[in-house]
Amino acid sequence: MNKETIEALRQIEKEKSIPFDVLIEALEDALHSAYNKTAHAVPYSTVEIDQDTGQIHVFELTFPPGQEPDLEDEEAEIDFSIATSEEITPEDFGRIAAQTAKQVIYQRIREAEQELFFNEYSTRIGEIVTGIVQQSDNRYTLVDLGRVEGLLPKSEQVPTERYEHGMRIKAVIKDVEQNPKGPPIILSRRSDDLIRRLFELEVPEIADGLVEIVGVAREPGYRSKISVVSHSSGVDPVGACVGPRGSRVRMVVSELRGEKIDIIPFNEEPARFVAKALSPARVREVLLDDAAKEATVVVPDDQLPLAIGKEGQNARLANRLTGWKVDIKSESEMAREEQAYSVSDEEAEALDGRCHAMTSGGKRCPNAALAGGRFCGIAAHQSLATEGGDDGE
Repeated sequence: MNKETIEALRQIEKEKSIPFDVLIEALEDALHSAYNKTAHAVPYSTVEIDQDTGQIHVFELTFPPGQEPDLEDEEAEIDFSIATSEEITPEDFGRIAAQTAKQVIYQRIREAEQELFFNEYSTRIGEIVTGIVQQSDNRYTLVDLGRVEGLLPKSEQVPTERYEHGMRIKAVIKDVEQNPKGPPIILSRRSDDLIRRLFELEVPEIADGLVEIVGVAREPGYRSKISVVSHSSGVDPVGACVGPRGSRVRMVVSELRGEKIDIIPFNEEPARFVAKALSPARVREVLLDDAAKEATVVVPDDQLPLAIGKEGQNARLANRLTGWKVDIKSESEMAREEQAYSVSDEEAEALDGRCHAMTSGGKRCPNAALAGGRFCGIAAHQSLATEGGDDGE
């Protein structure tokens, strides 16, 4: 080694942010291991590098009798202060040092970079990043993120998307691994967080905290539903997410390669929330079973296919978004299955202004009674008033 090597280490320190002392220490350890493998190695020795000139010095250590360290105990601490040293640098050690230095520096740089990337990105899990596709096969896609590569495994890819070389994509950081043999950053295009972060980028009201995305239900590549709520009385959460002439939601849909997005206003009343979650279908009424957390939704006959969705997709997403098990029935089907009847006077006392109608299935109507009456505005329930509110079917 020489002074040029020291200058190279200093340059590595600046470019890679690896402390110079760490490089020197790693190099000294490697050179010591290389010396111990030579034919004339002494039992106790140490290697030091002059940080100004780059010269390497090998010293033999002599310990007082009975105080020699146990070389087989790798965890034992050695007290070098009690030993005397004498330089015994071999004449041909320079060639060994040059080869060792190259290997150690390369390995240490890679390890240090991996550690730096892990420390930086491990605190950014769930954040969105932009990269360029480098290569893709049936197992994973490599994405260039600038200073580091990210891995987009098959399990985190959207089945309807194709990732071509040079394509610019956005993804969220799913996980960060300390893996010296491959990219440490695991990306995802399937995560619900991708939709959250894309809306944060496009909707200033979300970034400022005026509008919040309460929940996300997604079938990647096909359709998503998000529920939003406003924390400011003057801000419409749905309008803010849609944007002028749909510009904001259109940007998100474009990044998701055409995935449809329904934006639902969050409502603390379960019946109203479930009804909105089945958008774009129109809902006639919602009957709730609070104990089982099940919702029976009645829709006009012509709205039934729209409410259920293709292969049940709309109903599944509404179920996941609201947390309620949704059972969708048409008006004619509901009329055939159940007839309404009035509750008794004793039961009516516990209804607190709610409609007095119950179904033969034992589900209480969740609607409020009309002013001055005992029943809500549903025709079948109003008919009970004209019958005198008789109990039974």
